[in-house]
Amino acid sequence: MMLAESTEPLCEAFDLALVDLDGVAYRGPLPVDHAASSLGAARAAGLRLAFVTNNASREPEEVADHLSRLDIPAGADDVMTAAQAAAEVLATRLARGDRVLVVGGAGLVTAVRAKGFAVVSSADEEPVAVVQGFAPDVGWRHLAQAAYAIQRGAWHVASNRDMTLPNELGLAPGNGALVEVVRAATGVEPVSAGKPSPALFRLAVERFGGKRTLVVGDRLDTDLAGARAAGFPGLHVLTGVSTARDAVLAKPGERPSFLGADLRSLLEPHPVPVLRDGWWACRDAAARVVDDSLEMRDAGDSLDRVRVACAAAWSAADAGRALTAGTLPDLGVV
Repeated sequence: MMLAESTEPLCEAFDLALVDLDGVAYRGPLPVDHAASSLGAARAAGLRLAFVTNNASREPEEVADHLSRLDIPAGADDVMTAAQAAAEVLATRLARGDRVLVVGGAGLVTAVRAKGFAVVSSADEEPVAVVQGFAPDVGWRHLAQAAYAIQRGAWHVASNRDMTLPNELGLAPGNGALVEVVRAATGVEPVSAGKPSPALFRLAVERFGGKRTLVVGDRLDTDLAGARAAGFPGLHVLTGVSTARDAVLAKPGERPSFLGADLRSLLEPHPVPVLRDGWWACRDAAARVVDDSLEMRDAGDSLDRVRVACAAAWSAADAGRALTAGTLPDLGVV
């Protein structure tokens, strides 16, 4: 599983992009640099944009309004949330009218009701399932009710298991951290509907109708792992959680197909490293693994340095040669 090549800009090579939001388009209320102009140019080139988020707290309309205020025009129909995916997962086992204890925000409540389930807030109301999604006001009492219901046999479904949530201040605890509290109290492993489960991406493609689909995200363990699981190429942008260093050390199931500093990479071709005389080379950058250390030639664009570092490290890992993380040099990309 190596990087892929695109001789034309990604916005021309693909007809649908499933774009993550937190850490890709915005951080909390603030836009990510170059996001609005890059997405606008990609749309103008013919790329259909769908915004696919693991955040289940908000209604699609609210997400679309947020994007529009940041000069990324969007409507509710352009947004697919993990709340909607979680409701779809519930529908695989539950009947209309079944009681579901919802721990989360308005977006999750709306999605569950839209599938015909009765929303409850207490374990004493005998729910047959608990669905858990992030909301900033979720507290101990909500988590306790979830734990009581699951201990009595309710099915536990999580909208996602992201451990962190990027915002304008840094990395805050995400839904996965709250899900872990309930899991620790009950000993029951929940089903997760959001990324890295492929369900969210497959539902989005069914809705938006892409034939050549690209996943765009900032997290290797959710966005890019989900892309691999769903069978779609993934673009890893370095504006959120996972760094260039993380990409070099990525597990096979989390490796991206393309690398970009930010969303401007949608507007660019993507060269691929090739093996020459024992070095992985991409234009003026080159890298190789000797013993357990990564060696690099200093010349080259900073993103090409990451590309060749990934190629060398992944090739060595796939051959069973462990790379010592402490040997990674400065890749020149924050």
